[in-house]
Amino acid sequence: MVRTATPADVPAIFSLIQELANYERAPEQVINTPEQLQIDLFTDKICEALVATNEKNQVIGFALFYTSYSTWKGRCLYLEDFYVIDAERKQGYGQALFDEVVNIAKKRGVKRMDWQVLDWNHTALNFYRRNHATLDPEWINGRLFFE
Repeated sequence: MVRTATPADVPAIFSLIQELANYERAPEQVINTPEQLQIDLFTDKICEALVATNEKNQVIGFALFYTSYSTWKGRCLYLEDFYVIDAERKQGYGQALFDEVVNIAKKRGVKRMDWQVLDWNHTALNFYRRNHATLDPEWINGRLFFE
């Protein structure tokens, strides 16, 4: 059901990334490519991914994460994206993906696991609340973009 992604999974993961961007109402913001994702996951290894597969062995979800660092806490894990296709939701795939990322974080001895969730995504907010996550409204995200 949940396994470490392989290079053969990159097209499916990238398709899910585009689907997630559509869901989040920002498809034009995806400038990454499958080729760059392949390099980042399997050559440079700056991030990692898990995939969820259904009974037909189709990739229907993914979680992409990497090690981050907090000057206050030390080593952390950042869950960049976490997505299951709509048709396969409420069947345990998302929970299994999330649980495996949490297990990886614990095995690596990180002090914190972070992610972002859009304030209008009530399904995701409720999922994280059920998993006893702290949803902190105090911090504002800052970003610089480089072309």
